[in-house]
Amino acid sequence: MFGRPVGTVDMLLRSKGRGIASATMAAAFALPLAAQVRGPLPPPPVGTVTASAPPAQASAGPRERASHITNEPPAMPVDEIIQKFTQREEEFRKERDNFTYTQDVTFQTIDEDGQVDGEFREVRDILFTPDGKRFDKVTFAPVTTIRRLIMTQQDFDDIEKVWPLVMTPEELPKYDVKYVGRERVDELNTYVFDIEPKRLEKGQRYFKGRVWVDDKDLQIVKTAGTSTGLLKKKDDQAFPHFENYRENIEGHYWFPTYTRADDVLHFKYGDDIHVRIAVHYTNYKRFSSTIKIGKATQIDPQKP
Repeated sequence: MFGRPVGTVDMLLRSKGRGIASATMAAAFALPLAAQVRGPLPPPPVGTVTASAPPAQASAGPRERASHITNEPPAMPVDEIIQKFTQREEEFRKERDNFTYTQDVTFQTIDEDGQVDGEFREVRDILFTPDGKRFDKVTFAPVTTIRRLIMTQQDFDDIEKVWPLVMTPEELPKYDVKYVGRERVDELNTYVFDIEPKRLEKGQRYFKGRVWVDDKDLQIVKTAGTSTGLLKKKDDQAFPHFENYRENIEGHYWFPTYTRADDVLHFKYGDDIHVRIAVHYTNYKRFSSTIKIGKATQIDPQKP
């Protein structure tokens, strides 16, 4: 959901000899420079769930926390839970398509002293035309100051599709889903599942990690893991561990409201790089058409 990279990206990729982690930027945006934000990422918005543990298979990052998952069995068969929460995910996917919202992306590289030494920022509104066609509009995109990493197409795809994971019945056959246990997340009781792609196909991006499903609504309320996909042997790319939080909207569905990553990326060639990423989804508003229907009037048939 960033703008797509242009020729500058390919030039920098060849000159640096490395791609980037699902969050990097080339110097291809030409608007005024923004002040860099220093310090840790802000906490998730009020109302989002803040579960404890990242998935066991994910690489440990600076913000890893202890797990409090129990072995308590689920209240219904596991296969039934999976069937129901994927069906709810499909309902949520269709419902979210009826909303406008704002997406605010901040990506920073952090130096050895813990200070921000590069930043990319973009704010984008997801809107509708009066006749109901969906489109997005960039409202803020200062020149990036990122110099040590470059964003690849995989990174754009991850931010748009993988990080706000939607595990619908259509997506389910691509993954192995394993029940882990139960965990209390804020005021919610959740079922915890580990999810991993069965196979990687060319040109596709996948989620690998853990999801928390509310045991009442049977909807995903949090995801944590990494994005993955097939890479060429010569590619030197790394992708950060991320956490995505959802919030209940209109009392029916849990919409993504915040994604964060605070991780050290390990490259085959060159130095490790510490990154912080935050994606906020705000101002969810249900779209309503501005078309007005007037009072009906009688029209006499034309005389021959």
